[in-house]
Amino acid sequence: MTAGSVRTLMPGDVICGDRDERLETLLGSCVSVVLTDRRRTIGAMCHIVHASRAPGPTDNPGAFADFAIDSMYRLLRDRGFSPVLCDAYVYGGGNMFPDLVVERHVGETNARTVLDRLRQDGVHLVKVDLGGANYRRLSWKIGPDHPQVATVAV
Repeated sequence: MTAGSVRTLMPGDVICGDRDERLETLLGSCVSVVLTDRRRTIGAMCHIVHASRAPGPTDNPGAFADFAIDSMYRLLRDRGFSPVLCDAYVYGGGNMFPDLVVERHVGETNARTVLDRLRQDGVHLVKVDLGGANYRRLSWKIGPDHPQVATVAV
């Protein structure tokens, strides 16, 4: 991709980009992880749908937390960056049906799984914005600024 381009992630997408590329996605109960080196020259983002492991072969393995995170790590390593030396931003995990589900909901399960995995791997969490009952529009231009999140009412 070229500098200044916009890459929109759909559920299950995992991508890695360079400075000045814009990465965007829309989240409800799904969780997005952004990983970047501390100088903000590279960034990886995923759009996780399921906390569980894929039950078998699937056309969209990036939708599952472990596969998506492993893929991000691989993309960063392929470019010479260690994931444990990166900063992480985690967003989403909303309860999209708060009137129907008041106990543990799918967004909470997604969020907990992702946070546990990143902590277990020793990845530095910079920002965590999880929960609530609204959609989030996540946008980040790879560079010195933090990812931007706008709440989208349902």
